[in-house]
Amino acid sequence: MARIFITGSADGLGRAAARTLLDEGHDVVLHARTPGRATALADLAAHAAGIVVGDLGSALETRALADQVNSIGRMDAVIHNAGIYLEPTRATTPEGHARTLAVNTLAPYLLTALIDRPHRLIYLSSGLHRGAGGSLHDIDWTERRWNPGQAYSESKLYVTALALAVARRWPHVLSHAVDPGWVPTKMGGRGAPDDLELGHLTQTWLAVSNDPAATASGGYWHHRKRQTPAPEALDPGFQDRLMDRLAELTGAEAF
Repeated sequence: MARIFITGSADGLGRAAARTLLDEGHDVVLHARTPGRATALADLAAHAAGIVVGDLGSALETRALADQVNSIGRMDAVIHNAGIYLEPTRATTPEGHARTLAVNTLAPYLLTALIDRPHRLIYLSSGLHRGAGGSLHDIDWTERRWNPGQAYSESKLYVTALALAVARRWPHVLSHAVDPGWVPTKMGGRGAPDDLELGHLTQTWLAVSNDPAATASGGYWHHRKRQTPAPEALDPGFQDRLMDRLAELTGAEAF
């Protein structure tokens, strides 16, 4: 059985993935943003390999979160599930970064750099990443007028490029990006039309399956079907420039 860490597993897709993997007998490390949020995991905690706590909107707490995970032991897989959607204003982190960028991109990058390297990495993307455009100018929105939808789309382009950069640079790690669809979670809203179950089963499949399709690194997936991401995400030059910028913003070298 595999040991798997899932960020944002107190509700939504992360919780559904955790329950599926626990039911299959895997050792799952759960994550909540705050101790109060961790109480929502009480029903899963008895069967989990551990619960770690930290706000991914804080670089300090994200670094501490990586330490907590490493103290449990090396993970077989990490599912970077946590994310935030439309922030009406440029809400900032303690470090002054746009919170959308911090939670959706900087935190997965920082955890990738600091958590002992697992065998598999899965990053949650979105089909909206295709509308981001390919500019890396002002990725932290310090100059532009804030646009919630554009900021979200860009953050998901960056995390998709991160997943594919990992696949290219770490050939012994299986790395994938997943578009779960517009599903009826707290973030997606009750009226979201997509399938919640299919929304999380791709992540769990990629985390543990020995199916040849799941063990061919560098995929962008939607409902267990490999798709084509935005051209920028596939471009090694774009990936490299982005990795340099993320290293600059976080002070951590992932590669």
